[in-house]
Amino acid sequence: MDYSSIIKERRKSVGITQEDLADMAGISLSYLKMIEQRKANPTIQIIEQVLDCLGMQLNVAIKQPHLNQE
Repeated sequence: MDYSSIIKERRKSVGITQEDLADMAGISLSYLKMIEQRKANPTIQIIEQVLDCLGMQLNVAIKQPHLNQE
């Protein structure tokens, strides 16, 4: 599973809108949409910011994607 899918699935599972997540992460809504659609190539820092807002750590999200389903 790639980071785009992890972000999208986790966001939906915790009930956060794209607008809210973009605001929380300090990025634009259009950029978040592009990330979730795999149309953007964000830096590790941006991925970490977004995952942090979702209560996740990058190393856990990438190594153990099954944790997203909890």
